[in-house]
Amino acid sequence: QLQLVESGGGLVQPGGSLRLSCAASGFSLNNYGIRWFHQAPGKEREGVSCISSSGGSTVDADSVKGRFGISRDNAKNTVYLQMNSLKSEDTGVYTCAATVSCWIYDYFSWGQGTQVTVSS
Repeated sequence: QLQLVESGGGLVQPGGSLRLSCAASGFSLNNYGIRWFHQAPGKEREGVSCISSSGGSTVDADSVKGRFGISRDNAKNTVYLQMNSLKSEDTGVYTCAATVSCWIYDYFSWGQGTQVTVSS
């Protein structure tokens, strides 16, 4: 079975940092792109960043530029989202999804999501 599982979410104060993990099973994610999504409470889900099979990345949301970084560890079959200088508006559910290419917005596997709450 193709499966993605997110972890690393939690409660953090504004200005703090978290690193989210997206672990794949049933397939090798080194052949695929992984995109992180964010859905704030009451808002539509939006793309955050995507990392390609080659390791290149794109940022989908201007709001996270300079604060978030995406990376992958193929040996661990895991993609990470490093989140720094967190703001209240970063609060929400973060979900990863697998695609054959970051250019193709069609996903064959989705994680369940992990909750991030930024609050003082």
